[in-house]
Amino acid sequence: MAHDRNGITGTVSRRRFLGAAGAAGLGSALMASGLGLAASGAPGKPKTKAAPKPKETASALPLRTFGRTGVQVTALSQGGMTDFTENQLLLNQSWKAGINYWDTSTGYNGGKSELGYGQFFAKHPGVREKLFLVTKSGERNPEGLEKSLNLSLERMKIKHVDLFFFWYIEDIKEVDRPELKAWAEAAKKAGKIRFIGLSSHKNMASVMEGAAKLGWLDGLMVTYNYRIMHDDDMKRAVDACVAAGLGITAMKTQGGGPINDTQADRELAGRLVAKGFTPEQAKIKAVLEDTRIAAVCSQMPSMEILKANIAAVLDRTKLDSADWKALDRHAAASCHGTCAACGRCERALKGSVPVADVMRHLMYARGYGEHAMARAFVRDLPAVVRGRMASADFSRAERVCPQTLPIGRLMKEAILELA
Repeated sequence: MAHDRNGITGTVSRRRFLGAAGAAGLGSALMASGLGLAASGAPGKPKTKAAPKPKETASALPLRTFGRTGVQVTALSQGGMTDFTENQLLLNQSWKAGINYWDTSTGYNGGKSELGYGQFFAKHPGVREKLFLVTKSGERNPEGLEKSLNLSLERMKIKHVDLFFFWYIEDIKEVDRPELKAWAEAAKKAGKIRFIGLSSHKNMASVMEGAAKLGWLDGLMVTYNYRIMHDDDMKRAVDACVAAGLGITAMKTQGGGPINDTQADRELAGRLVAKGFTPEQAKIKAVLEDTRIAAVCSQMPSMEILKANIAAVLDRTKLDSADWKALDRHAAASCHGTCAACGRCERALKGSVPVADVMRHLMYARGYGEHAMARAFVRDLPAVVRGRMASADFSRAERVCPQTLPIGRLMKEAILELA
């Protein structure tokens, strides 16, 4: 899946903001806080040169330029891993709040994410043209990609998407193929897509550096959070993408899930809540303080999460050195429970077990209560892979894990809990 859920715990940031939101609705709350949002936030047409960063005003969500496309997108993107056929109100509030970057995928909720977008666009003519709309596909051949794209357009009742991602790329070789470049160019010429890119959940640094060298991609979405943004490989990869003019969207900004009841968690939560925002909001702010990142894409399936994320993006308070140190201490103290999706363990296992994917779904189940989705993932694994998860020797993989994770134990627990 493409997005993390930015879970909310403890006291939500900016009490006056959320108090007004609960009493009068999101739009009224934004106005009451002095931070009323424009309803359009329309992305502009592509330009040959990146447009200068617009002046950020108190009347709108901050806008950032998406790489060399010149398109202005809101720094907060509406993630699409939700059944929007059952949650049209959330899309309406996202639109009213001024979020102009909406993300989805052909595979989210069995297509109900895209179908929900289609319902919304049909009910609200003119909205789609003011959005930067993204979808993606896990297909790896032109025929499959074309079929997937056409299905997405049909579901959403639209003629084109602004950005189309090759979904879940683990090795740039999956994309560095002349037939895929030719397909992307043909889809652009046909007016079905404006821009092309990729998403990556693991081996991100390697994939990003490879993407920067291709020359024909326009943007990418990658796992990027307070745990890994200071990694030397990631810093070099981000620099390379920026130099190549690629727009960068950050996902999984929570770095592994919500705050839990440990000493490190209590220390971080206590410090940040005292300053007026939650740890979850601080993690979003940490990513957006890197101005090379165009947007944070967050799964926001509830009004509470939507409101809190908007508050975090609108808030102009910068994290100070003590806040960063608290985040760093938390990252170090809790790394044993979080997979960085670096790929080292899987290379040590010669790809026999998809460790990062299992870890991610174990996190979805334990951290967010997404048990059905996690069970479906494990159930669909080949029986031979599930057998390896239960009985393989993971000692070599554990030795190379920078997070010192007990991989063998966690694989066994995944089988017991999710199979």
